Amino acid sequence: MKKQFKILIAEDAAELSPKKTDLFLQHGFMPEFCSKDGIKVVELINRFHPDIVLMDMFMSNLDAIGVIRQVKKHSTEKNPVFVIVSNFDSDVLEREALSAGAAYYVIKPYRVEDLLDRISDLLSYCIDDNRIKSKGEILSLDKELEITVTDILHQIGVPAHIKGYHYLRDSIMVCVIHPEIINAVTKELYPSVANKYETTSSRVERAIRHAIEVAWDRGDVDILNSYFGYTIHNGRGKPTNSEFIAMISDRLRLHNKRSA
Repeated sequence: MKKQFKILIAEDAAELSPKKTDLFLQHGFMPEFCSKDGIKVVELINRFHPDIVLMDMFMSNLDAIGVIRQVKKHSTEKNPVFVIVSNFDSDVLEREALSAGAAYYVIKPYRVEDLLDRISDLLSYCIDDNRIKSKGEILSLDKELEITVTDILHQIGVPAHIKGYHYLRDSIMVCVIHPEIINAVTKELYPSVANKYETTSSRVERAIRHAIEVAWDRGDVDILNSYFGYTIHNGRGKPTNSEFIAMISDRLRLHNKRSA
């Protein structure tokens, strides 16, 4: 039997149609609703002990970041997975949310089905601390590195709402920590990312390729040139998946060495 997860939603139940509420149940989530009041959210977290907390960035009395900090400050148990939704597509807000401990920052409007799929992906990584850890599998990714890679992908123009964005971010982080894996993209890197998100290597490869294509179509030419100048100037077009991942991870490693 599939495990059911408790999800606390800081949203008025009336704002979600019965059909959308049913989607939570269909995806294995038992929803508990709360008004958009940060103090009440903290109280319900302590009483309800949810696996996931889905809440607005800005709420009365206490915002989402304040909620996360309060829970972490006083918690003696494992904290829930925090997912923050916001009306503002802001790199600064997303960085602050991730730094505070949010697992995901969602821009409104969003499709409930897509959000639940993403939350399911997050749970496979954040909740199960007793997973068997094999070589090449993403184990523990540094938060500061995650924020840095997130900033780079935003600068380049990779949209955060597509799956390839998350696959790219994790792939780059793994290659910064384990540079040798770039020589085994198909055999090790894609499978490790696919294992984390419970998908297939081929889907990871296609999603990353699509994310790069989107960035190339909508990205800032000067920013792209600063990272992939040789690719743009010699007429080769966009970089391959492995070139994209390798060039950014190499740049980050070089920066880290200079900073050391």
